[in-house]
Amino acid sequence: MIDWISNLPNYSAYGTPVYFFYLLLAILPLGIGLYFGKRFSWYEALISFIFIFLMFDGSSWQQGISLIGYVIYQTILVMAYHHYRQKKNSSGVFYLTAALSILPIVIVKLSPAMVGHNSLLGFLGISYLTFRAVGTVIETRDGMIKEISPWKFIRFILFMPTITSGPIDRYRRFEKDYKKVPTREEYLNLVNTGIFYLFLGFLYKFVIGYFFGQRFYPFFERAALTDPSFPSWNLIGVMYTYGFYLFFDFAGYSLFAVAISYFMGVRTPMNFKQPFKSKNIKEFWNRWHISLSFWFRDYIFMRFVFLATKKRWFKNRNALSSTAYMLNMLLMGFWHGITWYYILYGFLHGLALVVNDWWLRFKRKKLKQLPHNKFTTGVAIFVTFNFVMFTFLIFSGFLDTYLFK
Repeated sequence: MIDWISNLPNYSAYGTPVYFFYLLLAILPLGIGLYFGKRFSWYEALISFIFIFLMFDGSSWQQGISLIGYVIYQTILVMAYHHYRQKKNSSGVFYLTAALSILPIVIVKLSPAMVGHNSLLGFLGISYLTFRAVGTVIETRDGMIKEISPWKFIRFILFMPTITSGPIDRYRRFEKDYKKVPTREEYLNLVNTGIFYLFLGFLYKFVIGYFFGQRFYPFFERAALTDPSFPSWNLIGVMYTYGFYLFFDFAGYSLFAVAISYFMGVRTPMNFKQPFKSKNIKEFWNRWHISLSFWFRDYIFMRFVFLATKKRWFKNRNALSSTAYMLNMLLMGFWHGITWYYILYGFLHGLALVVNDWWLRFKRKKLKQLPHNKFTTGVAIFVTFNFVMFTFLIFSGFLDTYLFK
């Protein structure tokens, strides 16, 4: 059985034109049903199972087994806590449930640093499924989720267009959207927007992203590694080409996920909103990987601020917000991986948020006459853009090879 599965073709999500051909052909009956006001949930479940299976068969069959075990584990946790929450609301039980929900991703992230190899529990997309599962636990604790079933939770956590790399949805938003079948006019608008996002995604990922990732970045990478000067123009080339590749590749993927979701009648939230137009680092995180940054904002930053205020841990609210920024971004850095460059990336963005808040306070008090015009806005965008690109260079891990070669 295992040999048969391992010999099957493997199709990574949105990886090839063949994948899109099969996927669009498969969801066509869903679109026809939605056009006539019907949502074929049973057919959607079948198509989702087939395409998820094709993502995790072949050489990825072990990841497929891990995915099955993971979904069963999280479903049991969520349903058990939901049942408990109907009667009681102990903080200890909530924290224990949240910790158990996070535990698999902690093991997966720590394994390379602790034992020298990847954990067998890992699979492509485990981070994004964890965000959905933990978010569901938190919303249940807050009393926002009144009704949930194993099937509804599985349908949410395994929503096929977004399973491997987001965007990260919330259970309440997803379920409310899923239950409401769009009108014909609404669905045609979704399809029209989805087609635009699909073609824009192709432009981003397979054209612009290809040139930056497969042509420009490798050229500057090779040149920088052989260039004796430090810093060098080639290193700057690595910085910018990687930063643009990261954006266009990831934004293109996210556009695919949103487009396919729209075709399936679900308004998955957007993940990017012209981030390189940001005038400061706080605005950048309101535009970059939005579903992730808002998840950390709502479930880490805001809850820490609320708890610290309630417990009176800080006398100065600026010290509280600064600590919350550093905690929030360091956790995000650790989430990417237990390496110095991911942790430094998180630290620098946390520090930048602290400095940004300080600058805004200083400007209000001491620089009231500072003009606000196109020039100052342009300077702000320029500074923010180059800071972000520098941190992307750190994030890339290239400096680990460059500095210690």
